[in-house]
Amino acid sequence: MKTRSKTFSALAVAALVTVVMLAACSSNTYESGGGDLRTDDSGGAENPQAGIFFNNQDPDAPPINFNQDIRGRFEHIYDDRLGNEPDGRPTEGQPYDEFWKKYDTNPFIDSEDDRLSTFAVDVDTGAYTKCRDYINRGNLPPQGYARVEEFVNYFDYGYDAPYEDTFAITMDAAPSRYGQDLKNCYLMRVGMQAKKIDPEKRKPANLTFVIDVSGSMEMDNRLGYVKKALTMLVKQLRRDDYVGIAVYGSRGRKVLSPTNDPEAIIDALDRLNPDGSTNAEEGIRIGYDMAEDAFREGSINRVILCTDGVANNGETQVENLLKMIERQRRKGITLSAIGFGMSNYNDELIEQMGDKGDGHYAYVDTLDEAKRIFVENLTGTLQVVARDTKVQVEFNPEVVKSWRLLGYENRDVADEDFRNDKVDGGEVGSGHSVTAVYELKLFDNASGPIGTATVRYKHDERDEFFEVNREIRTGDIAADWDAAPVSLRLAGNVAEFGEMLRKSYWAKGASYDALLEDVKKLIAETDDTEVLNFATLITKARDLDRDQNPEEASAGGD
Repeated sequence: MKTRSKTFSALAVAALVTVVMLAACSSNTYESGGGDLRTDDSGGAENPQAGIFFNNQDPDAPPINFNQDIRGRFEHIYDDRLGNEPDGRPTEGQPYDEFWKKYDTNPFIDSEDDRLSTFAVDVDTGAYTKCRDYINRGNLPPQGYARVEEFVNYFDYGYDAPYEDTFAITMDAAPSRYGQDLKNCYLMRVGMQAKKIDPEKRKPANLTFVIDVSGSMEMDNRLGYVKKALTMLVKQLRRDDYVGIAVYGSRGRKVLSPTNDPEAIIDALDRLNPDGSTNAEEGIRIGYDMAEDAFREGSINRVILCTDGVANNGETQVENLLKMIERQRRKGITLSAIGFGMSNYNDELIEQMGDKGDGHYAYVDTLDEAKRIFVENLTGTLQVVARDTKVQVEFNPEVVKSWRLLGYENRDVADEDFRNDKVDGGEVGSGHSVTAVYELKLFDNASGPIGTATVRYKHDERDEFFEVNREIRTGDIAADWDAAPVSLRLAGNVAEFGEMLRKSYWAKGASYDALLEDVKKLIAETDDTEVLNFATLITKARDLDRDQNPEEASAGGD
């Protein structure tokens, strides 16, 4: 994904030869492993505590192996960053060997300088369920782990479905309950609902399960969760759907040729056992070979990868894995990456594989989450209705003084590339929705159009691009927060929770109690168990924050 960066923060810590690890500090310079500099015009420096970032500053230096190479070269830094004991054992209760990439928070942008906000859509939810798993296990997630857009897009806001187009756009706004200057702070939402395809009308599916059966998958019964999750999926398939299975431990191998016999598929899953190191490249390559051999025009040709993201044997260079996934995507074979496990887990790699594979990234922390992905939303998981989807919001500089997009930092697209069809967008499945939340500052007494949102996409099997747009005006702003639509308030609360967990500068002084107060009101106004679960999660995060910071009454950046 090509990005244009607007924010920038952190410190480069040089260690041993040419490799640089970016870790905690309060400098306002930061170069991520992606290689682009981010500038934060807000003047507020974030504290990028926790997280491991790798970067080759020397162009002649060899690429970094995300797992194997790091251990030998940075063991002392690696363990210090992750809270391990001096002998390398993890501190009791603390996750260890966790790899992720931190993206700094978007700043406010003056509309007279830049009236356009452009990004590729994202339907991933992995960051939300991963952070949920952290909290439910008794730990706050590391700073920066929360990707706000994946928090927001986890929830169902009940948007109206499109009548004829692929997308229907919802736009609304209200005076914000959150922010540092509530005298002039508004929350605006852009909601995009994709058309829903009836499960009986879904295309036939040609699926290849690629399953990590290495020794690390024995931890927390990860492989057991994979078996149960994929068994749920198999029981939803039709007679014209086929499944093949490949696995990898120390070596990759084919386990089951494509078949539409559910008993044979489930039996093959039941016989899998964890063992050995992790030759991910060989296993994924074998899976793709199987998918190519079984390729069917007019069908869903999808690889479903189940892993903890560790790769420590065979070809372990990340770029080579991603290039292979991109090549197969161009052949019409997409990939969904499903993550399992706490500790010894590579969030960044799994998220990138789902992105490059034009599928999606999800993290399974419970069997209920597996059911949500593979049973309740199977058609949306499998069948794409819009490809290369981008969004551009044009703000009216006579009304909007400044704006800030919450999340989507790693989905940023240069404004001039909105209609550049060579620049990748995101994929949206049947019935999926995408939500973007903005903070706005308006000019005093200004009235008229606030802005226009345009969604650009192409259909699953057509090269022609389509656009749909919608405008919002000052007259559409709710009188106050309590008068705003319930779903807008929910999106705002979820975004605030994500900002607090990532210690965003813009959540400085925010309070879990204030957040919980409004979410409790939403419980009574909705019939959504996820809202109740969300309130429970906030309560747990608040209590963990108090235990870790007994002198502080709020969360947020320094």
